[in-house]
Amino acid sequence: MIDRRIKFRHIQCFVEIARERSFKRAAERLYLTGPAISKTLKELEDILDAPLLTRSRAGVALTPQGEVFLHFAQMSLAALQQGLDGVEHAGAMAPESLAVGALPSVAARLMPAAVEVFGRMRPQARLRIMDGPHGFLTERLKLGELDLVLGRLAGPEQMQGISFTQLFTERVVFVVRAGHPLLDDPELARITDWPVVYPSPGSAIRPLVDRYLVEHGVGEIQRQVETVSGAFGRVYTRRTDAVWIISAGVVANEIDDGHLVQLPFDTAITTGSVGLMTRGGEAPSPAEQVFRLAVAQAVAELGLTA
Repeated sequence: MIDRRIKFRHIQCFVEIARERSFKRAAERLYLTGPAISKTLKELEDILDAPLLTRSRAGVALTPQGEVFLHFAQMSLAALQQGLDGVEHAGAMAPESLAVGALPSVAARLMPAAVEVFGRMRPQARLRIMDGPHGFLTERLKLGELDLVLGRLAGPEQMQGISFTQLFTERVVFVVRAGHPLLDDPELARITDWPVVYPSPGSAIRPLVDRYLVEHGVGEIQRQVETVSGAFGRVYTRRTDAVWIISAGVVANEIDDGHLVQLPFDTAITTGSVGLMTRGGEAPSPAEQVFRLAVAQAVAELGLTA
């Protein structure tokens, strides 16, 4: 049975502190004083008889108990908001909508799983998905045409005014069709013997790939096709002897199916963060809160790790 001493303010304060990783910012968001929000958290920890958060010079961190409680606290708030929103919109003609940008690193693998979960959680919502390169989608986000974007973390110049929440990490991979001659002698320097599908300028992975090839002494690639289009890359790579350099998530399904084969190159230095991007300082809508939960569940189901 739920302890009746736990109030809505306890859950709201805890979730906001965990989300902001700061007592000060959480207090500002909730229009509370610092002592008030600290007192509220202490009350919750006393009721649960467990520490939920720790504070240090590095900032605020969740304890193991806090990690578990946060998941269900967020679900509870989202469910409550969904109920309130449902009452408010009962009988309304226009369905609730959410616009999401999907970068190539998530469009093929994470996004379908997240949308499936979201559909179960919020069946009445209308979801609009837009794909494209990083700069295009983040600009649409800043302009308010998208509510959030899923994909790789880019450089500081592209992330100004954007809040990023990491979900997992992934690396760049080199893939070829099954039966490619390079598989018999997989040497990195030999990729220049064939056409190479290379990340386009402005893409989040382009600087990582440039650096990786320079550090490994790979010479100029004469036959280079620059794109991060998953649709083009999948067809072109399977039909030709091209080598495709792309984020692992884009080709995860094709590798699992055996249609494409990953070359055994150590690309650890290309590892980068994949996460949720939103406009900084804005509170998420009820639909966005549920979508965040759906994404988190999809990440767990796919076994993706930070």
